[in-house]
Amino acid sequence: MHHYEHFWLDPKFWVAVSFFIFVGLLGRKLWTLIAAALDARATAVRAELAEASRLRVEAEAMLAQAEQDRAAATAEAATMIERAKAEAERLAAATAAEAEATAARRERMAMDRIAAAEASAITEVRNAAAEVATAAARDVVAKALDPQAASAMLDAAINDLPRALRAA
Repeated sequence: MHHYEHFWLDPKFWVAVSFFIFVGLLGRKLWTLIAAALDARATAVRAELAEASRLRVEAEAMLAQAEQDRAAATAEAATMIERAKAEAERLAAATAAEAEATAARRERMAMDRIAAAEASAITEVRNAAAEVATAAARDVVAKALDPQAASAMLDAAINDLPRALRAA
Protein backbone atom coordinates (compact mmCIF):
# COMPACT_ATOMS: atom_id res chain seq x y z
CA MET A 1 0.00 0.00 0.00
CA HIS A 2 1.18 3.28 -0.86
CA HIS A 3 1.07 6.17 1.60
CA TYR A 4 1.04 9.68 0.43
CA GLU A 5 2.63 12.41 2.36
CA HIS A 6 -0.54 14.43 2.39
CA PHE A 7 -3.97 13.02 2.26
CA TRP A 8 -5.09 15.36 -0.54
CA LEU A 9 -2.50 13.83 -2.77
CA ASP A 10 -4.17 10.46 -2.39
CA PRO A 11 -6.44 9.62 -5.39
CA LYS A 12 -8.90 7.90 -3.08
CA PHE A 13 -9.43 11.22 -1.33
CA TRP A 14 -10.27 12.95 -4.59
CA VAL A 15 -12.53 10.14 -5.66
CA ALA A 16 -14.38 10.46 -2.33
CA VAL A 17 -14.53 14.27 -2.66
CA SER A 18 -15.81 14.06 -6.22
CA PHE A 19 -18.32 11.40 -5.11
CA PHE A 20 -19.67 13.68 -2.38
CA ILE A 21 -19.78 16.66 -4.79
CA PHE A 22 -21.60 14.51 -7.33
CA VAL A 23 -24.03 13.20 -4.70
CA GLY A 24 -24.51 16.77 -3.39
CA LEU A 25 -25.27 18.19 -6.85
CA LEU A 26 -27.41 15.22 -7.80
CA GLY A 27 -29.17 15.35 -4.43
CA ARG A 28 -29.85 19.07 -4.86
CA LYS A 29 -31.24 18.49 -8.34
CA LEU A 30 -33.27 15.51 -7.09
CA TRP A 31 -34.50 17.54 -4.09
CA THR A 32 -35.64 20.31 -6.47
CA LEU A 33 -37.46 17.79 -8.68
CA ILE A 34 -39.03 16.03 -5.68
CA ALA A 35 -40.08 19.37 -4.14
CA ALA A 36 -41.57 20.50 -7.48
CA ALA A 37 -43.47 17.20 -7.78
CA LEU A 38 -44.73 17.50 -4.19
CA ASP A 39 -45.76 21.12 -4.80
CA ALA A 40 -47.59 20.08 -7.96
CA ARG A 41 -49.29 17.28 -6.08
CA ALA A 42 -50.24 19.70 -3.25
CA THR A 43 -51.65 22.12 -5.82
CA ALA A 44 -53.62 19.30 -7.44
CA VAL A 45 -54.95 18.19 -4.03
CA ARG A 46 -55.94 21.81 -3.23
CA ALA A 47 -57.74 22.04 -6.59
CA GLU A 48 -59.52 18.75 -5.93
CA LEU A 49 -60.50 19.96 -2.45
CA ALA A 50 -61.78 23.23 -3.93
CA GLU A 51 -63.73 21.27 -6.57
CA ALA A 52 -65.11 18.94 -3.89
CA SER A 53 -66.11 21.94 -1.78
CA ARG A 54 -67.79 23.57 -4.80
CA LEU A 55 -69.59 20.32 -5.61
CA ARG A 56 -70.68 19.99 -1.99
CA VAL A 57 -72.11 23.52 -2.05
CA GLU A 58 -73.91 22.70 -5.32
CA ALA A 59 -75.22 19.43 -3.86
CA GLU A 60 -76.46 21.24 -0.75
CA ALA A 61 -78.16 23.85 -2.96
CA MET A 62 -79.73 21.09 -5.06
CA LEU A 63 -80.88 19.31 -1.88
CA ALA A 64 -82.41 22.52 -0.54
CA GLN A 65 -84.11 23.11 -3.91
CA ALA A 66 -85.40 19.53 -3.95
CA GLU A 67 -86.76 19.95 -0.41
CA GLN A 68 -88.43 23.22 -1.43
CA ASP A 69 -89.89 21.53 -4.52
CA ARG A 70 -91.13 18.62 -2.38
CA ALA A 71 -92.69 21.01 0.13
CA ALA A 72 -94.31 22.99 -2.71
CA ALA A 73 -95.60 19.79 -4.30
CA THR A 74 -96.97 18.63 -0.93
CA ALA A 75 -98.67 21.98 -0.40
CA GLU A 76 -100.08 21.93 -3.92
CA ALA A 77 -101.34 18.38 -3.42
CA ALA A 78 -103.01 19.40 -0.15
CA THR A 79 -104.60 22.39 -1.91
CA MET A 80 -105.82 20.15 -4.72
CA ILE A 81 -107.28 17.70 -2.20
CA GLU A 82 -109.08 20.53 -0.39
CA ARG A 83 -110.42 21.85 -3.70
CA ALA A 84 -111.56 18.36 -4.68
CA LYS A 85 -113.31 17.92 -1.32
CA ALA A 86 -115.01 21.30 -1.67
CA GLU A 87 -116.04 20.48 -5.24
CA ALA A 88 -117.39 17.08 -4.12
CA GLU A 89 -119.37 18.74 -1.31
CA ARG A 90 -120.69 21.35 -3.74
CA LEU A 91 -121.69 18.66 -6.23
CA ALA A 92 -123.32 16.61 -3.46
CA ALA A 93 -125.29 19.67 -2.31
CA ALA A 94 -126.26 20.51 -5.89
CA THR A 95 -127.33 16.92 -6.54
CA ALA A 96 -129.34 16.85 -3.30
CA ALA A 97 -131.00 20.16 -4.16
CA GLU A 98 -131.78 18.94 -7.67
CA ALA A 99 -133.21 15.67 -6.31
CA GLU A 100 -135.30 17.65 -3.82
CA ALA A 101 -136.54 19.98 -6.56
CA THR A 102 -137.39 16.98 -8.76
CA ALA A 103 -139.28 15.34 -5.90
CA ALA A 104 -141.16 18.58 -5.22
CA ARG A 105 -141.97 18.93 -8.93
CA ARG A 106 -143.26 15.35 -9.08
CA GLU A 107 -145.28 15.90 -5.92
CA ARG A 108 -146.82 19.05 -7.44
CA MET A 109 -147.58 17.15 -10.65
CA ALA A 110 -149.21 14.36 -8.62
CA MET A 111 -151.23 16.89 -6.60
CA ASP A 112 -152.28 18.61 -9.85
CA ARG A 113 -153.37 15.25 -11.30
CA ILE A 114 -155.28 14.46 -8.11
CA ALA A 115 -156.93 17.89 -8.18
CA ALA A 116 -157.81 17.44 -11.87
CA ALA A 117 -159.23 13.98 -11.15
CA GLU A 118 -161.24 15.40 -8.23
CA ALA A 119 -162.53 18.25 -10.41
CA SER A 120 -163.40 15.80 -13.17
CA ALA A 121 -165.18 13.53 -10.69
CA ILE A 122 -167.07 16.47 -9.18
CA THR A 123 -168.08 17.63 -12.67
CA GLU A 124 -169.21 14.13 -13.59
CA VAL A 125 -171.20 13.85 -10.33
CA ARG A 126 -172.77 17.29 -10.92
CA ASN A 127 -173.64 16.41 -14.50
CA ALA A 128 -175.11 13.10 -13.38
CA ALA A 129 -177.03 14.86 -10.58
CA ALA A 130 -178.26 17.50 -13.03
CA GLU A 131 -179.41 14.82 -15.46
CA VAL A 132 -181.15 12.92 -12.67
CA ALA A 133 -182.71 16.16 -11.35
CA THR A 134 -183.76 17.17 -14.85
CA ALA A 135 -185.33 13.79 -15.52
CA ALA A 136 -187.08 13.86 -12.13
CA ALA A 137 -188.27 17.41 -12.70
CA ARG A 138 -189.49 16.48 -16.15
CA ASP A 139 -191.44 13.59 -14.71
CA VAL A 140 -192.87 15.74 -11.89
CA VAL A 141 -193.73 18.61 -14.22
CA ALA A 142 -195.20 16.24 -16.81
CA LYS A 143 -197.43 14.66 -14.17
CA ALA A 144 -198.33 17.80 -12.24
CA LEU A 145 -198.86 20.42 -14.95
CA ASP A 146 -201.63 20.65 -17.36
CA PRO A 147 -200.99 22.03 -20.87
CA GLN A 148 -202.28 25.56 -20.09
CA ALA A 149 -200.08 25.94 -16.97
CA ALA A 150 -197.10 24.59 -18.93
CA SER A 151 -197.72 27.10 -21.69
CA ALA A 152 -197.91 29.97 -19.14
CA MET A 153 -194.65 28.84 -17.52
CA LEU A 154 -192.96 28.62 -20.90
CA ASP A 155 -194.06 32.15 -21.83
CA ALA A 156 -192.78 33.50 -18.49
CA ALA A 157 -189.40 31.76 -18.97
CA ILE A 158 -189.04 33.15 -22.51
CA ASN A 159 -189.86 36.68 -21.29
CA ASP A 160 -187.33 36.30 -18.41
CA LEU A 161 -184.54 35.00 -20.73
CA PRO A 162 -182.99 38.40 -21.71
CA ARG A 163 -182.70 39.42 -18.02
CA ALA A 164 -181.16 36.05 -17.07
CA LEU A 165 -178.62 36.32 -19.93
CA ARG A 166 -177.57 39.82 -18.83
CA ALA A 167 -177.12 38.60 -15.26
CA ALA A 168 -174.93 35.71 -16.33
